[in-house]
Amino acid sequence: MTKLFDKILIANRGEIACRVIRTCKRLGIKTVAVYSEADADALHVREADEAVFIGPPPATQSYLLIDKIVDACKQTGAQAVHPGYGFLSEKQEFQKALADAGIVFIGPDAHAIYAMGDKIESKKLAQAAGVSTVPGYLAAIPDADAAVKIANDVGYPVMIKASAGGGGKGMRIAYNDTEAKEGFVSATNEAKSSFADDRVFIEKYVEEPRHIEIQLIADGHGNCLYLWERECSIQRRHQKVIEEAPSPFLDEATRKAMGEQAVALAKAVQYKSAGTVEFIVDKNRKFYFLEMNTRLQVEHPVTELITGLDLVELMIRVAAGEKLPLTQEQVKLEGWAVEARVYAEDPFRNFLPSTGRLIKYREPKPGADVRVDTGVYEGGEISMFYDPMIAKLCTYGATRIEAIDRMRRALDEFYVRGVSHNVPFLAALMAHPRFREGRLTTNFIAEEFKGGFTAAHLPPRDPAVLAAIAAVVYRAAAERARIERGGDATVRYRSWSELVAPEVSQVVLLNREPVPITSSGDNGRFTFIVEDRRIAIETGWAPGDPLLHGTVDGVPVAVQVDSVGSGWRLIHEGGQAEALVLTPRQAELYALMPVKAAPDTSKFLLSPMPGLLASVAVSEGQEVKAGEPLAVVEAMKMENVLRAVQDGTVKAMHAKAGDSLKVDQKIIEFA
Repeated sequence: MTKLFDKILIANRGEIACRVIRTCKRLGIKTVAVYSEADADALHVREADEAVFIGPPPATQSYLLIDKIVDACKQTGAQAVHPGYGFLSEKQEFQKALADAGIVFIGPDAHAIYAMGDKIESKKLAQAAGVSTVPGYLAAIPDADAAVKIANDVGYPVMIKASAGGGGKGMRIAYNDTEAKEGFVSATNEAKSSFADDRVFIEKYVEEPRHIEIQLIADGHGNCLYLWERECSIQRRHQKVIEEAPSPFLDEATRKAMGEQAVALAKAVQYKSAGTVEFIVDKNRKFYFLEMNTRLQVEHPVTELITGLDLVELMIRVAAGEKLPLTQEQVKLEGWAVEARVYAEDPFRNFLPSTGRLIKYREPKPGADVRVDTGVYEGGEISMFYDPMIAKLCTYGATRIEAIDRMRRALDEFYVRGVSHNVPFLAALMAHPRFREGRLTTNFIAEEFKGGFTAAHLPPRDPAVLAAIAAVVYRAAAERARIERGGDATVRYRSWSELVAPEVSQVVLLNREPVPITSSGDNGRFTFIVEDRRIAIETGWAPGDPLLHGTVDGVPVAVQVDSVGSGWRLIHEGGQAEALVLTPRQAELYALMPVKAAPDTSKFLLSPMPGLLASVAVSEGQEVKAGEPLAVVEAMKMENVLRAVQDGTVKAMHAKAGDSLKVDQKIIEFA
C-alpha cells in the first residue's frame, strides 16, 4: 500500500474541516488548520495539530486567497491540501498554484476542474458528449438588460445561476422581466462575494423536477465507480435542506443508467478523486445533466452510511497514488440514510440567519443509527461572515421510514440555545405526510409552506402527553426541593427508585390552557389519567438535565426541558409549550391574572436579523406601495431585500446604509 502523507492542510473551516481532521487522525496523518480572525477559537483550529492565521473575517481576504494557503503549506511543511467544499475547492488556479509549489491537491486535476467545475463549460462538454442537458444560454451574461432579453428568448420561468456557484449561492428563479433584472443583480453580487467570480448564465427552469445526484470516486489509474445516488429535492432558495440515500423514486434501471452516464462523463475528462454529477429528473424518470461538482459534497455522509465507505479517506489514498480498493460490483447499498442540515436561522421569520454565541449546545448521542458532523461547540460563535450551519445530522435505518423516525427523535435530542435554529422546520418536514410518502420535487417547500413557515405547520402534539410529562418534571423538582429543605447539604438528586409518591390531582396549564390530570407511581414508572385516558411514562430524568429521555406508552421519546419562572418550557417535535403545574384552586386564581399585551411595532420596518444595512431605497416623506423594496440587509453572504407589507409614507429614518444592525433594530418608521 502506498505511503500516505505525513501532514495535510485543510483549506476550509467549520464542520468539513473537522471531518477531514478526524479522518486524518484515524490514518495517523498530522493536520494543519487555517483560520481567519473570526475563527480564532473555532473547533477546527482546536482539533488540528497546527494552525495558521490567514487574515480578516471576510472570505475574500482570507479563505479565498490562494497565496495565503500556499504560504501556510510552506510554513508548516504540509505535503497536501484537502479543500473541503466551497471556497477554493473548485478553483483550477488553486490546484495549479499548489502543483507549482510541489504540494498535492486532494481532488481532481486542473483541467477536470475547469472542464466540469465551471457550470457553463461543463454543459458545453456534456452537450458535445451527447448528454441530455437543460435548454439555456451557455455564456456569461454582460448586464441586466441582456439577462432580460435572454430570459425572453429562452422562455419564462428561467434560472439565473452563477457560473462558479454552488450551495445555492448566486441563484435566482425569474418568472418575468422585473424578476430577471433584479435576479441578475442579486445573483452577480452574491457570486462575486462568495466565489470572486461574478459570471452568471441562464437556463430554462424545469418545473416539478426532482434533484438526484450520483456520487463518484475515481483514481488516477482509469478506475471510476458510482456510489449510488442521493435524493436532494427538498430545497429552499436552491439550498439543500434534506438529503437521503438512496432515492425513493429511482428504479434499478434508471439508477444504473444515471450511474453509467455519470462515469462516462467523468472519464471524458480523466477525472480522479470524489465528485458528484447532478441531474434533474422528471416525473417519467427522464434525466438531464445539470452540473458536476468537482469536490466532496456537503451531503456525502448519507452515501458513506449506505455504502460503508469513507470518502475522505478514499480521496486521500487516491491523491497519494493508490488504486481504488474495490470494483463496481463490490459497492454495497444497505439500508437508508437521511441528512438534515441544522442551521442558525429563524424559520418563523422567513429563515433569516441568526448569529451569536451558542450558550448551550448538546448533540444527539452518536451511534450506529445517528451521526453528527459539526464545527461548533458550546460557548462558540456563529459568525455573520460565513454560512450559518450548526451541524449536519444524519440518521440510518433498515428502511426509509425507520431512518426518518430516528431523525424525528434525534431532532428532539438536539439542544441549542443562544441562537435561533431551524430544528422546528426540520421536524415539520420529517412528519409531513407527503415527505414520508416520498412524493418529492424541488418545489416541495414552496408548495407545502406557502406564505412561509408558521407554528401551524408543526406536527400535532398530544396535549395529554405533554401535560403528563410536565407532571413528571414537577414531581422530580418537588422531590428535590423537599430533600433540600430537609437541611442535609450532602444529599444530591435522588434517583427515581427512591421516590414514592401518592396519587395527586393537579391542573397543568399548557400555554395557559388547563389540563386536569391525576398521577401516581414510583421507581420512574408513572401512570397519568387525563380525561379518562391512561398514559404510562417511564423515565430516569432528574432536575437540571435539559433532555428528558423515556417512553410514553412504550414508545421512546425525547423532550427538552427548560426552567421558566415557576414552570417549564417543554420542546418536542419542533414545537414548544409553556407548562405550569398547579393545584385546582391555584389554577382557578391563575385564570384571573391579566396577560401583558405585546408592543405595537406595525409602524416600523425592523431588521429581521443581525447584519449590514447595505442600502436604503426610500427617504423621509416618500410614499411607498406594498411589495416595494425598502432596504437590503446583508448577512452570511446573502442579500435580503426587505419590502413594504402595506402602502404608507416614510415618517423617519432610524438607520442609514453602512450601519451594523441588531435583530429587531428600527430602520424605517411609517406615518
